[in-house]
Amino acid sequence: MYLKYFGLKEKPFSMIPDPEYLYLSAQHRSAFTMLEYGLLEQNGITVVTGEVGAGKTTLLRLLLKRIDYNELTVGVVNNVHGSFGDLLEWVVTAFEIPSEGLSRVGLFRGVQNFLIDEFSKGKRVVLVVDEAQNVEEKALEELRLLSNINADKNQLLQIILLGQPELLGVLRKPTLRQLAQRVSSEYHLQALGCRDTAAYIGHRLRAAGADSLFFDQASIMLIYFYSAGIPRLINVLCDHALVLAYGSDTRKISLDIALAAVEGKKIGGADRHRVLTPEMEKIRAALHKLWGLDLALLTNVD
Repeated sequence: MYLKYFGLKEKPFSMIPDPEYLYLSAQHRSAFTMLEYGLLEQNGITVVTGEVGAGKTTLLRLLLKRIDYNELTVGVVNNVHGSFGDLLEWVVTAFEIPSEGLSRVGLFRGVQNFLIDEFSKGKRVVLVVDEAQNVEEKALEELRLLSNINADKNQLLQIILLGQPELLGVLRKPTLRQLAQRVSSEYHLQALGCRDTAAYIGHRLRAAGADSLFFDQASIMLIYFYSAGIPRLINVLCDHALVLAYGSDTRKISLDIALAAVEGKKIGGADRHRVLTPEMEKIRAALHKLWGLDLALLTNVD
């Protein structure tokens, strides 16, 4: 709706994870390096965690885009919640392994034969489990058993687990210590700071064809405060701000427009209860001192 008005070729703040729009902050670069390292060094299990909307899936898509598929066979499992079926069934589906009528032992043997066959072709197999915090303990133990399949010194299956912070708690359970000991690489993706939030917004606008930032300093500070530096929430607020600016016939996202965008988004996390970080407290003080906005008077700020 607002693309032509702002001179954009496509939506800069889409909810779809797109590696073309990925802003590689120092943290995201480190997380991506850890994923690459896990593959190149043939590590058994790599774990990357982060808050909802932190950019884990976008990093995964960038990784999948850069992988040499002449050397690697990759299977991705997304629907790992118990109500969506058995994990082993999803694994054979991800690798398109024939499984009709097979028992659980048959499924396991099918995966084993598949790994050996790919190894004979000179290819390594990578299983990616997204939203892995939803995987039940029993299923995680099955992953450990799959990771036991080796040929001499070669790791036939590498596993990448992506998940929310709860995944760390699951992997620390004593019952899963054998699996945890196989985790060779791990990284926890933190939220962006205020400067990175500004750089993130500018990066996505430029990627969409913008010739200016549109957002002034105060609006970026407010968006950072309410998004807590979570990329997905930044997208939600920035997109809504652009819609409001278009409706107001202005090409500048001011503090008032950003505030209206925040107030108009009661669903999706922008008004959730959160513990304020020292940087967020500093931003709140700056907004009050420089622009006279007291966030403490607003209902969605503690």
